[in-house]
Amino acid sequence: MLRKLIPFLHLALSLLIGFIGAIIFIYLELPLPWLLGSITAMAIASRLTFIPVKNPKMLSPPARSILGLMIGSAFTPAIIQYIGNYLVSLVLIIPFVIIIAICGVFYYWKILGHDKITSFFSAMPGGLLEMIAIGESMGANIYKITLFQSTRLLLIVFSLPFIIEIVGGISLDGNRTITTPIRDVAIVDMFILVALAVIGVFLAKKLKISAPFIIGPMIVSMIAFLNGWVTSRPPDEIIKLVQIILGTSVGFVFRGVPFKEIITTILSTLGYFVILLAVTALFTFIVLQITHFDLLSIILAFSPGGQAEINLIAIVIGVNLPYVAIHHVFRLFLVMGIAPLFAKRFKNS
Repeated sequence: MLRKLIPFLHLALSLLIGFIGAIIFIYLELPLPWLLGSITAMAIASRLTFIPVKNPKMLSPPARSILGLMIGSAFTPAIIQYIGNYLVSLVLIIPFVIIIAICGVFYYWKILGHDKITSFFSAMPGGLLEMIAIGESMGANIYKITLFQSTRLLLIVFSLPFIIEIVGGISLDGNRTITTPIRDVAIVDMFILVALAVIGVFLAKKLKISAPFIIGPMIVSMIAFLNGWVTSRPPDEIIKLVQIILGTSVGFVFRGVPFKEIITTILSTLGYFVILLAVTALFTFIVLQITHFDLLSIILAFSPGGQAEINLIAIVIGVNLPYVAIHHVFRLFLVMGIAPLFAKRFKNS
């Protein structure tokens, strides 16, 4: 019996370490403590082999579903009226992805010397799991793709809050309240939210939609909130728990990887990270000139990080969440659509 409980005890320890990291970040007044604090604490703990930690990836699907519900709740009738205004900005996602992919492939292939197919999937700004799955079927080096994609995500998620503080002139430190405390949320609404998440995931899987655990609940939640079927959003304590789950998962990036290879991977990815910063800055400037969206929303919409993590940052900051979410969904669908086609060309060339 005790042996069966050990994995769950290790999982609980991981979440506890993430929680401690968040508390330390709050005390030090560092930005996004619940996310970045848990990432930092787990990144350190995962390197100490005597600490029996476990990647909370089994909790990632429900955490992403809660995030999807939260995103969907931001779609109000007033926002829907302005969806047409997103089109100009959305169209620019296409050249944005193409330029990033071309520059990334050139960097990993010509400069770092990796094979073309591995370079292609290491550079694509899509979902980590999706790129690994397609890359494996194409004969790419899955180990390298995992390291490069995970490091890209880590660098973007960790640096973005500091960039936002500098550019936006706002403070993201402290234990801020995001939504309604759980004590003020009706039990009935909680059950409705759970039902929406389950229905959303089920339908997304049936329709074979990419990232079903976040996009399915997001769409169902959006419909429910637009029609007034539910008014309560996921409670504040749950959103903080989601940050800890996602943060500790990201913190496991280098678990079991030799220290020398960690340094090499980070230094290698820094070159691509600079490219991403430059291209993102360029498109942010362009969109800022031709649209009326605020700077922080544009930065997050064009940040080539993980969909869940970037949307989570958008939720905490309180920017135009539908605008950010739609751009990331479009980018994911675009990458998933073109990646297999271009990968076959690379493989056969």
